Amino acid sequence: MNQHSWSSSIPTLRGRAGIIQCVYVVGFMDLFGVSMILPLLSHHVKALGASPTVAGVVGSTYGILQLFSSTIVGSWSDVVGRRDSLLACLLLSALGYGLLGTSTSIAWFVLARIPVGLFKHSLSICRALLSDLVSESERPLVMGHFNAASSVGFILGPVVGGYLTEHEGGFYTSSFTCAVLFLINAGLVWLLPWSETLSCSNDPNRSQGCHDNHFSQSAHNGSRAACRHPALTAETPPDRGGLRWREGSLLQPVWRQLSSVGSRIHMVASSDMWDLFLVRLLMAVAIMLYYSNFSLAMEERFSLKPKVTGYLISYSSTLGALAGFLVGPVTQLYGNHMPALLLHSTVLTCSLIFLYAAAPSVWQVLLTSTFFAISTTIGRTCITDLELQRGGVRASGTLIGAGQSVTAVGRVLAPLLSGLAQEFSPCGPPSLGVVLALAAVALLLVRIPKWDRRGVKKADKLSQ
Repeated sequence: MNQHSWSSSIPTLRGRAGIIQCVYVVGFMDLFGVSMILPLLSHHVKALGASPTVAGVVGSTYGILQLFSSTIVGSWSDVVGRRDSLLACLLLSALGYGLLGTSTSIAWFVLARIPVGLFKHSLSICRALLSDLVSESERPLVMGHFNAASSVGFILGPVVGGYLTEHEGGFYTSSFTCAVLFLINAGLVWLLPWSETLSCSNDPNRSQGCHDNHFSQSAHNGSRAACRHPALTAETPPDRGGLRWREGSLLQPVWRQLSSVGSRIHMVASSDMWDLFLVRLLMAVAIMLYYSNFSLAMEERFSLKPKVTGYLISYSSTLGALAGFLVGPVTQLYGNHMPALLLHSTVLTCSLIFLYAAAPSVWQVLLTSTFFAISTTIGRTCITDLELQRGGVRASGTLIGAGQSVTAVGRVLAPLLSGLAQEFSPCGPPSLGVVLALAAVALLLVRIPKWDRRGVKKADKLSQ
């Protein structure tokens, strides 16, 4: 590289680094604002006069909307671009939290939750944007840092929300503060240096043919048309030929946007990625079962007071946030062989759930919580990275959205399974979680050799 090309690449390098750092800030403020009001929602609904049954139905509205909208909004970000879709989601989420701050009836509360349930997918779009900006080898490191920044916001938010709640009208103050944070995020996204991103770096052999201006446009539009990076490469049937990813915008006709979204969702649904999504579902339910009756189990098994249990949960959450910084070094230790890392983290998670269910003392629970936070953080990053590897980064919005929809199914199933298992024993939910985690391990043992063979065949084709 000559001196001129080296000097001309410095602004784009700085531009990409600036975008990545700003996305970290967006993730932090996003979960910081949400976690301020999340613990207060059930109390507010009851204060509005809702019965426990009505409160449960109202509380499930958000999860049901997220279940159906995650994949659609993620795919929409592939069609109209990360910038436009992220701005729309942030502004509409701000509207929802602003309406929540004016809710004085149950009907108004439900109305306020609708835009949030439909469009609170800013974190998913941020992850898709990060996958656009970095190479495959850098992706686990960047995703880990993003998850860590978001988790820190989720830890600090309840502290501020609890402080505001002590004052008169605290819930409304927290809601308006959350809305303001989302508006600030929207302004930050609007001001990002979208025109100064790196050229296509997902494959070093292909990056030489991709120019800065092509990539900046494709990052803006959520696609990499300038680089021939196949969508759903290994899994797309030959006769389909893959999708022709076209650059679009928010101003293109609605029917064209809907058609493109439907095509992308159909492509993901018809791909041979059921195994990854099933592993995600099994592990999501297993992890939720671990946490489902944690406070009650600690009280019944070890006579712990809620205050001590709260400290234990905060300790685990803090470790989970810090574990995001370990993702990069651990993936490098494994030579970026994500299937092996996913298998080992799943085995570790399964073992830790078993040790928790059989723990004879609080100290063993503390030990399992320490490593459980680390293993689950690494496992979540692995499963997302594998979805992007097998599906293609140009479908990153659709893939990440589909993964969130699968996790939402787990949120629906976990409380039901937890209630049934708890009828038998306080250790029933985590014991059931062990069974589901073992099923995920068995599935990985069967499918990983097939993934590796496909990877070898793909590498052979590229080398020819």
